Amino acid sequence: MPDNAFWIASLTAGTAVLASWVTSRGTARAARIQADTTTRAQRVERLRETRRTAYANLIEQAQRMGDLYWKVSDLCADDITQAPGELRQLRDRLRDEYSGLRHCTWIVSLEGPPEVAEAADALRRTTTPSYRAVEAMLDGDREAAERFDAAYAPFWQALRDFVERAREALRVM
Repeated sequence: MPDNAFWIASLTAGTAVLASWVTSRGTARAARIQADTTTRAQRVERLRETRRTAYANLIEQAQRMGDLYWKVSDLCADDITQAPGELRQLRDRLRDEYSGLRHCTWIVSLEGPPEVAEAADALRRTTTPSYRAVEAMLDGDREAAERFDAAYAPFWQALRDFVERAREALRVM
């Protein structure tokens, strides 16, 4: 009988060692999977936050330009020939704000995705007709105010399109 006890004890000990080894491998694998999952989630969250910031900056910059467009429209509603200096100041501010918009557009292009970058660039391009109309107003073109007003709606539509694409890009992350 003592021989059987030795073999049973040896078998039990071997089983315990094997079970411990299998458990430790499983635990190590689970820990590795959890660490990889956490790393991926953090990476996605950082990307989402970076994109959200870039998108918000572009929207804010476009709003600044829109505010200046309203001021130009108000000036046009009055008699623009009475305030050429004010119109020049607004033109200069538009040029400065455009520089910021262009910078924000580049950042959005860098952060992506391509659909949002294209919408940002389309928004940037809608500012050209407005600026040219302001320049023409300063040169005395009487029809330039109508061209300016006609360029206003496409700018806001491009901004709405950008916001929608940005929202969708953040949603699918």
